[in-house]
Amino acid sequence: MGLTKTEIFTDKQNEIAQYAKVFGHPARVAILQYLFKLNACVCGDLVDEIGLAQPTISQHLKELKHLGLIKGNVEGTSVCYCIDADNWKKMKKVMSEFLNQDLDKKECC
Repeated sequence: MGLTKTEIFTDKQNEIAQYAKVFGHPARVAILQYLFKLNACVCGDLVDEIGLAQPTISQHLKELKHLGLIKGNVEGTSVCYCIDADNWKKMKKVMSEFLNQDLDKKECC
């Protein structure tokens, strides 16, 4: 298996790639949409809402939390999750700058 050699790319390039990767699975997109729809912390409702097994949901939550798009608080024996508004705004800025790059008006091919 080859190495990804992420160290040869800029911090910004790696950051954009990490955001793209986290949106690369429909379960993570569904989790984020559900958290936005509720606009509140969610404790344990995700399994029924998303339709995946608890360990699978937990893995996706871990990825979203690792990137900082969601945050979790321990309440009793469960963890409650919500969108991390500050990091969400940061991600939107980074991705907007990348996606809003425009090609020059002349065609290349």
